[in-house]
Amino acid sequence: MLYEFFISLRYLRARRKQVFVSVITFISIGGIMLGVAALIIVLAVMNGFESELRSKILGINSHIVLTEYGGPMENPQAVMKEVETVKGVVASTPFIYSQAMLRRSGDISGVVLRGLEPATATNVISLGKMEAGQLSYLTPEGRSGLKDVKDEDSPGIIIGRELAKNMGISLFDSVEILSPMGISTPMGMVPRIKPFLVVGIFDSGFFEYDATLAFTSLKDSQNLMNMGDKVTGIEIKVDDIYQARIIAQRIVDKLGFPFWARDWMQMNKNLFAALKLEKRVMFIILALIVLVAAFNIICTLIMVVMEKNKDIAILKSMGATARGIMKIFVLQGLIIGSVGTFFGAITGLVIATNLSQISLYVEKLLGIKILPSDVYYLSSLPSQVNYWDLVVIVIGSLLISFLATLYPSWSASKLDPAEALRYE
Repeated sequence: MLYEFFISLRYLRARRKQVFVSVITFISIGGIMLGVAALIIVLAVMNGFESELRSKILGINSHIVLTEYGGPMENPQAVMKEVETVKGVVASTPFIYSQAMLRRSGDISGVVLRGLEPATATNVISLGKMEAGQLSYLTPEGRSGLKDVKDEDSPGIIIGRELAKNMGISLFDSVEILSPMGISTPMGMVPRIKPFLVVGIFDSGFFEYDATLAFTSLKDSQNLMNMGDKVTGIEIKVDDIYQARIIAQRIVDKLGFPFWARDWMQMNKNLFAALKLEKRVMFIILALIVLVAAFNIICTLIMVVMEKNKDIAILKSMGATARGIMKIFVLQGLIIGSVGTFFGAITGLVIATNLSQISLYVEKLLGIKILPSDVYYLSSLPSQVNYWDLVVIVIGSLLISFLATLYPSWSASKLDPAEALRYE
């Protein structure tokens, strides 16, 4: 064992006259431990939020949306054949997007109405968990043979669980859709009203979608909107979501004007940009905890240097070099920082990997809801540990601990033995 390391360990053990120094040492270790653990937990939650939002957004929505300038798209099947020859494209499906009003027994709610093709839609998007019914029920053929259905020939509609709960709608209830595409009458334009049969209730886990989205078959949407064989556009799934922008440009280059495409990052740019900014700000704020603990290390080492003036002078008199003296106190500070970082990393990892269970226990214990689904995008507290973040946090903590040792160690190395031993 190096004598510098041996002496630094001896200086960490408190004697009777050094209890105060030892207490500050433990405070320094605790501060670094709390700072490292807080950084790991908070960044894991931020990563979890970003990952959950991405998975839910890319479940209901496609990776790329292809539309035409100036209005609806004609002959979508021919366009889909062209799109699916582009490298990176996995599948495509036509869709119709519009806004409407949903009415039942006097209750009215605005909805985003999306028409989809049941045969190809599941290759591109996912509605999440179906609490009742299924996607195939959108067509009368898919509902044939069901005993509980009264209006078997009515067009089908699938709504979110929050919308169903708010309006008291159950499976196979009848509702009316009021389309903004009105009908011309002698009294002027009046809204088009058409009865629909609720054939499914989905739960995406995303409150905004569950409260506002409604799905119908492509044919029923075309009839409701008087679109004939036209569609709003084509939804596209790609093999690599992070290459979506490049693949979207390939599609536009292949099809040319008047087609244009948007990828999922462009459509949700503000949301993910805000999450990244929030993550960086939280990292900086929580890193200040580690910096405060580093100041405690500086104070601890300065007090140890003052306490050990005579010991340092004796060591120098026995032949210890200034570099050796400096190494003693650098090692002492690094031991404090390493112990705090180690226990902080272990604590942070244990809490971060079990955060969902811990949050559920706290909710049951206190009778509160940590993430109300009507306020936040998600209904549960997600957590995802990024091990690159962990490496950066550990290296950063050790680096701060090392920098905190330099001034006290340098001061100790410059001590004059004759001056220190003059009055002894």
